Amino acid sequence: MTLRHLRIFVIVCNEHSITNASKKLFISQPAVSTAIKEIEEYYNIKLFDRVSKKLYLTNIGTQIYDYASHITTLFDNLEDLVKSPDSTNTLRIGSSITIGTYLLPDYIKTFQDKYPTIRTLITIDSSDLIEQMVLNNELDFGLIEGVVHSNSLIHNSFMEDELVVIVPNHSPLLEIPNLKITDLKNENFLMREKNSGTRELAESFLLLHDISITPIWNSTSTKAIVYGVSKGLGISILPKKLVEPFMEQGIISILPINNQRFTRQFHIIYHKNKYLSKAYFDFFELVNQNYQN
Repeated sequence: MTLRHLRIFVIVCNEHSITNASKKLFISQPAVSTAIKEIEEYYNIKLFDRVSKKLYLTNIGTQIYDYASHITTLFDNLEDLVKSPDSTNTLRIGSSITIGTYLLPDYIKTFQDKYPTIRTLITIDSSDLIEQMVLNNELDFGLIEGVVHSNSLIHNSFMEDELVVIVPNHSPLLEIPNLKITDLKNENFLMREKNSGTRELAESFLLLHDISITPIWNSTSTKAIVYGVSKGLGISILPKKLVEPFMEQGIISILPINNQRFTRQFHIIYHKNKYLSKAYFDFFELVNQNYQN
Protein backbone atom coordinates (compact mmCIF):
# COMPACT_ATOMS: atom_id res chain seq x y z
CA MET A 1 0.00 0.00 0.00
CA THR A 2 1.54 3.29 -1.12
CA LEU A 3 0.59 6.92 -1.55
CA ARG A 4 0.24 6.17 -5.27
CA HIS A 5 -2.55 3.69 -4.52
CA LEU A 6 -4.40 6.25 -2.41
CA ARG A 7 -3.99 8.98 -5.01
CA ILE A 8 -5.38 6.75 -7.77
CA PHE A 9 -8.30 5.74 -5.54
CA VAL A 10 -9.14 9.39 -4.74
CA ILE A 11 -9.08 10.38 -8.42
CA VAL A 12 -11.33 7.44 -9.37
CA CYS A 13 -13.80 8.57 -6.68
CA ASN A 14 -13.69 12.20 -7.82
CA GLU A 15 -14.08 11.29 -11.49
CA HIS A 16 -16.65 8.51 -10.85
CA SER A 17 -14.93 6.53 -13.59
CA ILE A 18 -11.80 4.45 -14.14
CA THR A 19 -11.66 5.71 -17.73
CA ASN A 20 -11.75 9.38 -16.70
CA ALA A 21 -9.29 8.75 -13.87
CA SER A 22 -6.79 7.14 -16.25
CA LYS A 23 -6.99 10.18 -18.54
CA LYS A 24 -6.48 12.58 -15.65
CA LEU A 25 -3.54 10.57 -14.30
CA PHE A 26 -2.06 9.87 -17.75
CA ILE A 27 -1.84 6.15 -17.08
CA SER A 28 -3.61 3.16 -18.62
CA GLN A 29 -7.01 1.91 -17.51
CA PRO A 30 -5.56 -1.50 -16.55
CA ALA A 31 -3.03 0.27 -14.30
CA VAL A 32 -5.86 2.09 -12.52
CA SER A 33 -7.90 -1.11 -12.16
CA THR A 34 -4.85 -2.95 -10.80
CA ALA A 35 -4.22 -0.27 -8.17
CA ILE A 36 -7.84 -0.44 -6.99
CA LYS A 37 -7.68 -4.24 -6.87
CA GLU A 38 -4.45 -4.13 -4.85
CA ILE A 39 -6.07 -1.87 -2.25
CA GLU A 40 -9.05 -4.22 -1.99
CA GLU A 41 -6.77 -7.26 -1.60
CA TYR A 42 -4.50 -5.52 0.90
CA TYR A 43 -7.40 -4.68 3.23
CA ASN A 44 -9.59 -7.61 2.18
CA ILE A 45 -12.48 -5.26 1.42
CA LYS A 46 -14.60 -4.13 -1.49
CA LEU A 47 -14.27 -0.44 -2.37
CA PHE A 48 -16.89 -0.20 -5.11
CA ASP A 49 -20.09 -1.84 -6.20
CA ARG A 50 -20.10 -2.10 -9.97
CA VAL A 51 -23.63 -1.76 -11.34
CA SER A 52 -24.38 -1.25 -15.05
CA LYS A 53 -20.77 -0.23 -15.71
CA LYS A 54 -20.97 2.47 -13.03
CA LEU A 55 -18.97 2.67 -9.81
CA TYR A 56 -20.64 3.23 -6.46
CA LEU A 57 -18.63 3.50 -3.24
CA THR A 58 -19.42 0.91 -0.60
CA ASN A 59 -19.82 2.01 3.01
CA ILE A 60 -16.22 1.10 3.85
CA GLY A 61 -15.12 2.65 0.55
CA THR A 62 -16.68 5.95 1.58
CA GLN A 63 -14.83 5.89 4.91
CA ILE A 64 -11.52 5.08 3.24
CA TYR A 65 -12.08 7.87 0.71
CA ASP A 66 -12.29 10.41 3.55
CA TYR A 67 -8.96 9.23 4.99
CA ALA A 68 -7.28 8.89 1.58
CA SER A 69 -8.38 12.36 0.54
CA HIS A 70 -7.04 13.82 3.77
CA ILE A 71 -3.70 12.02 3.45
CA THR A 72 -3.11 12.98 -0.19
CA THR A 73 -4.07 16.60 0.43
CA LEU A 74 -1.67 16.87 3.37
CA PHE A 75 1.10 15.31 1.30
CA ASP A 76 0.46 17.75 -1.57
CA ASN A 77 0.65 20.65 0.86
CA LEU A 78 3.94 19.30 2.21
CA GLU A 79 5.34 18.89 -1.30
CA ASP A 80 4.38 22.46 -2.18
CA LEU A 81 6.08 23.77 0.94
CA VAL A 82 9.31 21.81 0.46
CA LYS A 83 9.65 22.33 -3.28
CA SER A 84 8.67 25.97 -3.29
CA PRO A 85 8.58 27.92 -0.02
CA ASP A 86 7.02 30.78 -1.96
CA SER A 87 3.95 28.61 -2.65
CA THR A 88 2.62 29.60 0.77
CA ASN A 89 2.50 33.13 -0.63
CA THR A 90 -0.01 32.19 -3.30
CA LEU A 91 -3.79 32.11 -2.87
CA ARG A 92 -5.73 30.25 -5.57
CA ILE A 93 -9.33 31.41 -5.84
CA GLY A 94 -12.03 30.13 -8.16
CA SER A 95 -15.29 31.91 -8.81
CA SER A 96 -18.49 31.50 -10.75
CA ILE A 97 -18.98 33.95 -13.59
CA THR A 98 -21.62 35.95 -11.72
CA ILE A 99 -19.60 36.36 -8.52
CA GLY A 100 -16.42 36.94 -10.48
CA THR A 101 -18.06 39.75 -12.41
CA TYR A 102 -19.39 41.97 -9.64
CA LEU A 103 -18.01 40.80 -6.27
CA LEU A 104 -14.62 39.14 -6.59
CA PRO A 105 -12.62 42.19 -7.79
CA ASP A 106 -13.47 44.08 -4.58
CA TYR A 107 -12.56 41.07 -2.43
CA ILE A 108 -9.20 40.68 -4.16
CA LYS A 109 -8.39 44.39 -3.90
CA THR A 110 -9.14 44.43 -0.17
CA PHE A 111 -7.12 41.26 0.41
CA GLN A 112 -4.12 42.51 -1.57
CA ASP A 113 -4.12 45.79 0.33
CA LYS A 114 -3.69 43.79 3.54
CA TYR A 115 -1.34 41.14 2.11
CA PRO A 116 0.63 42.79 -0.71
CA THR A 117 3.24 40.00 -0.80
CA ILE A 118 0.70 37.23 -1.42
CA ARG A 119 0.02 36.52 -5.08
CA THR A 120 -3.59 35.72 -6.00
CA LEU A 121 -4.37 33.39 -8.90
CA ILE A 122 -7.95 33.63 -10.17
CA THR A 123 -10.05 31.13 -12.14
CA ILE A 124 -13.49 32.16 -13.42
CA ASP A 125 -15.74 29.33 -14.61
CA SER A 126 -19.00 27.50 -13.90
CA SER A 127 -19.87 26.70 -10.27
CA ASP A 128 -19.76 22.98 -11.07
CA LEU A 129 -16.18 23.14 -12.37
CA ILE A 130 -15.01 25.40 -9.54
CA GLU A 131 -16.39 22.93 -6.99
CA GLN A 132 -14.53 20.08 -8.69
CA MET A 133 -11.27 22.05 -8.75
CA VAL A 134 -11.54 22.68 -5.00
CA LEU A 135 -12.12 18.96 -4.45
CA ASN A 136 -8.99 18.19 -6.51
CA ASN A 137 -6.90 20.71 -4.52
CA GLU A 138 -6.41 22.82 -7.64
CA LEU A 139 -7.98 25.79 -5.82
CA ASP A 140 -7.80 26.93 -2.20
CA PHE A 141 -11.25 28.57 -2.19
CA GLY A 142 -14.27 28.61 -4.44
CA LEU A 143 -17.04 31.21 -4.60
CA ILE A 144 -20.04 29.51 -6.14
CA GLU A 145 -23.78 29.84 -6.68
CA GLY A 146 -26.63 27.60 -5.62
CA VAL A 147 -26.20 24.07 -4.29
CA VAL A 148 -22.94 22.66 -2.89
CA HIS A 149 -22.89 19.04 -4.03
CA SER A 150 -20.01 17.41 -2.13
CA ASN A 151 -19.87 16.47 1.55
CA SER A 152 -16.08 16.84 1.37
CA LEU A 153 -16.38 20.61 1.24
CA ILE A 154 -16.79 23.14 4.03
CA HIS A 155 -19.19 25.82 2.83
CA ASN A 156 -20.67 29.00 4.19
CA SER A 157 -23.44 31.13 2.69
CA PHE A 158 -22.33 34.74 2.43
CA MET A 159 -24.95 36.46 0.28
CA GLU A 160 -28.44 36.09 -1.16
CA ASP A 161 -28.84 36.71 -4.87
CA GLU A 162 -31.94 37.16 -7.01
CA LEU A 163 -32.61 35.94 -10.53
CA VAL A 164 -35.03 37.77 -12.81
CA VAL A 165 -36.81 37.06 -16.08
CA ILE A 166 -35.70 39.36 -18.89
CA VAL A 167 -37.68 40.03 -22.07
CA PRO A 168 -37.50 42.34 -25.11
CA ASN A 169 -38.74 45.86 -24.39
CA HIS A 170 -41.85 45.39 -26.50
CA SER A 171 -42.70 41.85 -25.36
CA PRO A 172 -46.46 41.11 -25.10
CA LEU A 173 -45.67 39.45 -21.76
CA LEU A 174 -45.19 42.90 -20.24
CA GLU A 175 -48.88 43.63 -20.88
CA ILE A 176 -50.22 40.62 -18.98
CA PRO A 177 -51.61 41.66 -15.56
CA ASN A 178 -50.63 39.45 -12.61
CA LEU A 179 -48.41 37.35 -14.84
CA LYS A 180 -47.61 33.87 -13.50
CA ILE A 181 -44.65 31.59 -14.16
CA THR A 182 -46.93 29.22 -16.06
CA ASP A 183 -47.48 32.01 -18.61
CA LEU A 184 -43.88 31.41 -19.73
CA LYS A 185 -44.53 27.81 -20.73
CA ASN A 186 -44.50 28.36 -24.50
CA GLU A 187 -41.62 30.83 -24.66
CA ASN A 188 -38.21 30.25 -26.21
CA PHE A 189 -35.42 30.39 -23.63
CA LEU A 190 -31.87 31.65 -23.99
CA MET A 191 -29.90 30.23 -21.07
CA ARG A 192 -26.50 30.00 -19.46
CA GLU A 193 -24.40 26.92 -20.17
CA LYS A 194 -25.17 23.54 -18.61
CA ASN A 195 -23.81 23.04 -15.07
CA SER A 196 -23.85 26.77 -14.31
CA GLY A 197 -25.40 27.65 -10.95
CA THR A 198 -27.70 30.16 -12.62
CA ARG A 199 -29.13 27.65 -15.05
CA GLU A 200 -29.45 24.94 -12.41
CA LEU A 201 -31.58 27.17 -10.19
CA ALA A 202 -33.65 28.57 -13.07
CA GLU A 203 -34.52 25.11 -14.35
CA SER A 204 -35.39 23.95 -10.83
CA PHE A 205 -37.84 26.83 -10.35
CA LEU A 206 -39.44 26.15 -13.71
CA LEU A 207 -39.78 22.42 -13.02
CA LEU A 208 -41.61 23.21 -9.78
CA HIS A 209 -44.29 24.66 -12.05
CA ASP A 210 -44.18 21.76 -14.52
CA ILE A 211 -42.21 23.73 -17.09
CA SER A 212 -39.44 21.78 -18.78
CA ILE A 213 -37.35 23.76 -21.24
CA THR A 214 -34.97 23.03 -24.10
CA PRO A 215 -33.04 26.28 -24.58
CA ILE A 216 -32.56 27.48 -28.14
CA TRP A 217 -29.39 29.27 -27.03
CA ASN A 218 -26.72 28.18 -24.54
CA SER A 219 -23.95 30.60 -23.65
CA THR A 220 -21.35 31.40 -20.99
CA SER A 221 -21.75 35.08 -21.90
CA THR A 222 -24.42 37.09 -20.09
CA LYS A 223 -23.98 39.88 -22.63
CA ALA A 224 -24.62 37.54 -25.57
CA ILE A 225 -27.82 36.27 -23.95
CA VAL A 226 -29.02 39.79 -23.15
CA TYR A 227 -28.52 41.00 -26.70
CA GLY A 228 -30.19 37.86 -28.06
CA VAL A 229 -33.21 38.62 -25.89
CA SER A 230 -33.18 42.27 -26.98
CA LYS A 231 -33.52 41.12 -30.61
CA GLY A 232 -36.66 39.16 -29.80
CA LEU A 233 -35.13 35.68 -29.98
CA GLY A 234 -36.67 34.64 -26.67
CA ILE A 235 -36.52 35.28 -22.93
CA SER A 236 -34.03 34.40 -20.20
CA ILE A 237 -33.53 34.06 -16.46
CA LEU A 238 -30.34 35.73 -15.23
CA PRO A 239 -28.88 37.34 -12.08
CA LYS A 240 -30.50 40.70 -11.39
CA LYS A 241 -27.19 42.40 -10.61
CA LEU A 242 -25.80 41.43 -14.01
CA VAL A 243 -28.77 42.57 -16.09
CA GLU A 244 -29.60 45.82 -14.25
CA PRO A 245 -27.03 47.84 -16.26
CA PHE A 246 -28.62 46.63 -19.51
CA MET A 247 -32.09 47.50 -18.23
CA GLU A 248 -30.91 50.98 -17.24
CA GLN A 249 -29.57 51.44 -20.78
CA GLY A 250 -32.98 50.49 -22.17
CA ILE A 251 -31.72 47.34 -23.89
CA ILE A 252 -34.09 44.86 -22.20
CA SER A 253 -36.87 44.82 -19.59
CA ILE A 254 -37.24 42.86 -16.38
CA LEU A 255 -40.51 40.94 -16.31
CA PRO A 256 -42.31 41.01 -12.93
CA ILE A 257 -43.76 37.66 -11.87
CA ASN A 258 -46.78 37.77 -9.57
CA ASN A 259 -45.84 36.82 -5.98
CA GLN A 260 -42.65 35.05 -7.06
CA ARG A 261 -38.95 35.70 -6.40
CA PHE A 262 -36.11 33.57 -7.70
CA THR A 263 -33.48 33.62 -4.94
CA ARG A 264 -30.35 31.62 -4.20
CA GLN A 265 -27.33 31.65 -1.93
CA PHE A 266 -23.72 32.40 -2.74
CA HIS A 267 -21.25 30.10 -0.95
CA ILE A 268 -17.55 30.21 -0.19
CA ILE A 269 -16.15 26.67 -0.16
CA TYR A 270 -12.90 24.93 0.71
CA HIS A 271 -11.87 21.31 1.19
CA LYS A 272 -12.55 19.97 4.66
CA ASN A 273 -8.94 18.68 4.80
CA LYS A 274 -7.48 22.05 3.85
CA TYR A 275 -5.13 23.73 6.29
CA LEU A 276 -5.99 27.42 6.55
CA SER A 277 -3.09 29.74 7.30
CA LYS A 278 -3.86 33.09 8.92
CA ALA A 279 -3.93 34.79 5.51
CA TYR A 280 -6.26 32.14 4.08
CA PHE A 281 -8.55 32.41 7.09
CA ASP A 282 -8.56 36.19 6.74
CA PHE A 283 -9.76 35.86 3.14
CA PHE A 284 -12.54 33.53 4.31
CA GLU A 285 -13.56 36.07 6.95
CA LEU A 286 -13.29 38.94 4.46
CA VAL A 287 -15.87 37.37 2.16
CA ASN A 288 -18.29 36.67 5.01
CA GLN A 289 -17.88 39.97 6.85
CA ASN A 290 -18.07 42.00 3.66
CA TYR A 291 -21.70 40.99 3.25
CA GLN A 292 -22.57 41.28 6.94
CA ASN A 293 -21.22 44.81 7.03
